[in-house]
Amino acid sequence: MRGRTHEYDVEVVWTGNRGVGTSGYTTYGREHDLSTASAPTIPGSADPAFRGDPARWNPEQLQVAALSQCHMLWYLHLAAAAGVVVTAYEDSAHGVMVQDAGGGGQFASVTLRPRVTITADSDPDVAHRVHAQVPEVCFIARSVSFPVHYEPVITVEEGAPRV
Repeated sequence: MRGRTHEYDVEVVWTGNRGVGTSGYTTYGREHDLSTASAPTIPGSADPAFRGDPARWNPEQLQVAALSQCHMLWYLHLAAAAGVVVTAYEDSAHGVMVQDAGGGGQFASVTLRPRVTITADSDPDVAHRVHAQVPEVCFIARSVSFPVHYEPVITVEEGAPRV
């Protein structure tokens, strides 16, 4: 079967010119806006460690968020297909980036910690197994070159006992 191609266009506009451009390392802001035709603008900046604005999203946070979002969306899809009814989903994702002496760096790992609530008549074992299936299909996790770890917690809602 032939695969489908999906394309994504994003506009990044630097807004950090303080009147003198990049005439010096400390003279310009790292602020920028990320946009696409169909979604609200996301205010971006560098990590505060690199002179960025902590009130704006930085690329490293967006990388971790993309992994978390992709995992959640695939999990919800696969859970529905497996008959697991999810009623709540939260994730406290954590990424580790290592910077080398020359200033470059890369992510060493990301850990996703999804907390999933399922209905009383859903099978928690199946809910756990579904998490293990997600890395096989999540587009973002399949595209990164660092390990992504998963620490899911499944909570069963109180309700009628399982039959």
